[in-house]
Amino acid sequence: MAHVKIIISNYFNCMSDLEKHFKPKNFSDRIALNFTKFLRLLADTFFKKRYGHRAVVLETIAAVPGMVAGMLLHLKSLRKIEDDKGWIKTLLDEAENERMHLMTFIHVAKPTAVERFIIMVAQFIFILTYAIIYLVSQRTAHRIVGYFEEEAVISYSEYLNELEAGTIPDQPAPLIAINYWNLPLHATLKDVVRVIRDDEAGHRDVNHKFADLINLKKSKIAYKKNKIKEKKTEKILN
Repeated sequence: MAHVKIIISNYFNCMSDLEKHFKPKNFSDRIALNFTKFLRLLADTFFKKRYGHRAVVLETIAAVPGMVAGMLLHLKSLRKIEDDKGWIKTLLDEAENERMHLMTFIHVAKPTAVERFIIMVAQFIFILTYAIIYLVSQRTAHRIVGYFEEEAVISYSEYLNELEAGTIPDQPAPLIAINYWNLPLHATLKDVVRVIRDDEAGHRDVNHKFADLINLKKSKIAYKKNKIKEKKTEKILN
């Protein structure tokens, strides 16, 4: 874990560019991107333009990484008796925020029996898979979430376009969403999709930043090791 203090002001609204994309810089990044694109293909094939049902199923999975990573970092902090530099709270806040996305969308689209089964299976598989990835490479794990959230921003933008075009009927915002995001009482589903999209953009930026910090730490460690080797070589030659 990179020991860099991250102060996130207005964390869930730190979106600066909806179309922002992190270009892969190494093998780890390419694995993360390809893994994400594969899952995106599965989601597009199964849900097509059933955006409400898509959100219900995918948000149950989206809330997993923050909780799993937060738990593993919590245990690491206890085990090594070291400060987490604010990472744990950020990740758990992310998990809670994603859970509230789900609590909102179950008022919009009731999951079918098949979707409930998919949720149980997918969540079980993803918890184990993500935990293993995080234990092997935290950098790759955070990059995966960064790419996940890039795709989420795209999906919610498409959802909003359908709502604004009238292809999908707009409806009053669920009360739980009005209370959670402090929306006006006359808010509609379009307003809910906008704030959720902003949340996802925030998660995107934070997870890509975490991956960058871990990469920076690894680079510094590698640089120090090379310097030590160079000094040893000079001593031998002299």
